[in-house]
Amino acid sequence: MHPLIKLAISAAVITASSWLAGKNPRLAGWIIAMPLSSMLALIFAHAEHQDPVKSVAFAKGILQGVPMSLTFFVPFLFAEKLGWSFPALYAAGLGLLTTVFILTGAKF
Repeated sequence: MHPLIKLAISAAVITASSWLAGKNPRLAGWIIAMPLSSMLALIFAHAEHQDPVKSVAFAKGILQGVPMSLTFFVPFLFAEKLGWSFPALYAAGLGLLTTVFILTGAKF
């Protein structure tokens, strides 16, 4: 699949989700929480490489990373109590995410 087609599909998903966040933030959050990017990447990678073993390994890597990646959202759960700005919450989420990946010894 041509890289520009992949880019257009991915951009459309992100753009639609961010637009919807202004209209219905909870619905947009629910939609983006679905593994849309993972699903698209799996399809794109499999179509490009046609290697089921690599596709399965890719999916397993995603599955291993998802629980760790959820730590990014922890500061947002406490946003009201913390009273932090969005950039501070975002930075704290990145810090937690990085820390978890380092502490768990995530191997790539």
